[in-house]
Amino acid sequence: MKLICTQNNFKKAIFNTERVIGKQNTLPILKNIMLKTEKGQLKFSATNLEIGIITKIGAKIERKGKITIPARLLSDFVNNLPNEEKILLETKNQTLTITSGNYNARINGLDAADFPIIPKLKSSYLVSLMAQKFKEAISKILFCVAINENRPEFSGVNVDFLEDKIILAATDSFRLAEINLKFSDNEISDNYRDFITKKNTAIVPYNTFSEIARAINTETKKVNIAVEENQIFFEIDGVQVVSRLINGKYPDYKQIIPQKFSTRVVLAREDFLRAVKISNVFADSKSGEINLKIDSKKSGLIIQAQSHESGENKVKLKADIVGPSQEIILNSRYIIDGANVISSFNIAILVNNESSPVGIKSINDKSGEILEDYVYIVMPIKK
Repeated sequence: MKLICTQNNFKKAIFNTERVIGKQNTLPILKNIMLKTEKGQLKFSATNLEIGIITKIGAKIERKGKITIPARLLSDFVNNLPNEEKILLETKNQTLTITSGNYNARINGLDAADFPIIPKLKSSYLVSLMAQKFKEAISKILFCVAINENRPEFSGVNVDFLEDKIILAATDSFRLAEINLKFSDNEISDNYRDFITKKNTAIVPYNTFSEIARAINTETKKVNIAVEENQIFFEIDGVQVVSRLINGKYPDYKQIIPQKFSTRVVLAREDFLRAVKISNVFADSKSGEINLKIDSKKSGLIIQAQSHESGENKVKLKADIVGPSQEIILNSRYIIDGANVISSFNIAILVNNESSPVGIKSINDKSGEILEDYVYIVMPIKK
């Protein structure tokens, strides 16, 4: 292999692919990036056997070839080079020579024939979503995934592909988040509706969505998505990401979400979040218990916590309350997680009784209506 490409494009391609390479990989080949000439371009591939990433850059190719090079070594060398316009790559046997200006390095690689095959998309992408909206949706549900869970399906995000929207949901059995992403007809492919009649659900691993969120930058416009067999495919700014899906059936989480709430509390999100954070300081370090007292007669919310080691505190907040008074015990850290991802000025706390799930939702800042596209559910602590 012998070729010339721009140093800037080469650095960007390394950055886009090396993130997927895990430190715990025991197979030496999985710590490498594969470089391969293909149709007048230089293709970069990396995988950890769960997620694969492929990106391509333009290059002036004098001789075709392929090789795998240790990602960390390649990245450290290239990223410390002074800015030069061009970079020359040449392979001999299993060694890659890199020349950029006055700098030259010879890096020992491994045979590309041993590199794992990364699945290719056989058909077209099913849906093209607005990137920033998709990234925001991921941030609102990903923290609910059970990272260390004996049931594999809990370690991923459930994705339902429906007629006019995609629903993302995650739960660790203590809290649950669901978000609806609506789209228009011009954002779906011709075969999308045929696809959803055959298979309209998938469980995507936590690490996959985490990688997708990192890959979307402020300039990214669209995220293309496709599902084939047991794989899900993403395309972001020319970078292709493919991931295995988690086998299994996701729990019927919708039965956990109450259809109606008897008490609604609306108050300023920042005030509520600050009060919960302060109470968290005084809460028991293991259980994180805080007590919420909803006083409908006085239009107030009292948040308090106490522990033997820290003492106790009480915060009184003014709130718009509809429905009967309530008293519930919640995990403060779970409440903070949910309130942190709400973007509206006001927040809605929805309660039925001390033992049923508590809902947290956004408020339309103009109309004052509760928004139904996102819901965060927390199970109360029973005494």
